[in-house]
Amino acid sequence: MNLMIAEDNEILRSELKLELEERGFSVPISVGSGEEAARLYSDSIDAVLMDIEMEEAMSGVKAAERIISEHPDAVVIYITSHDSDNVIISAMATGARDFIVKGSSSDDIASKINDAVMGRTQLDSRVNTILMGEYRRLRHSEKSLLYFIQHLSTLTPAEKELVSCLLAGMKVKEIAEHRFVESATVKSQIRTLLSKTGCSRTKELISLINNLGLRELF
Repeated sequence: MNLMIAEDNEILRSELKLELEERGFSVPISVGSGEEAARLYSDSIDAVLMDIEMEEAMSGVKAAERIISEHPDAVVIYITSHDSDNVIISAMATGARDFIVKGSSSDDIASKINDAVMGRTQLDSRVNTILMGEYRRLRHSEKSLLYFIQHLSTLTPAEKELVSCLLAGMKVKEIAEHRFVESATVKSQIRTLLSKTGCSRTKELISLINNLGLRELF
């Protein structure tokens, strides 16, 4: 099995190359930057072990994105010391097969490589939990956006103005004075507005609009 190693630390790169070769792998390409990895990759490579932070903070992610976009069947496995939630999400969004934290044993790395190439990857439980959480968040955002857009057309000009006032942080009394109506009227309009948008409180409505990036519509 032919591997590429992309790791900017020359000592770590050499050690990893030696350990994998001792386990029967061939490492014809060993580079120290994401730019080199993206440029030298070819279909003769069965898997890439890609560090994330090399010449730049996210060089490995950029290289993986380029490799996979040009070679959709490429097998990229990140091997890095950066395991924050955001880094994992950004890295795996490229279509990489697995994520290994530096310090893992050579046997574990070899096993991960074999599984990834054979298409039977078992993500680390923490990585899997993070990715599933992001998936649920995106699905929720997508459903919320579709729901909100569907009901946006039902809002009257007065209700849209009311939303604008709420986004500006105005209280019921201030809105009433601004619109020259009674506070009871504003409260009634707010109840109707919440019913239409499926929200239970004005704070929820404001949060939804901000999270979906729809402030400019009001």
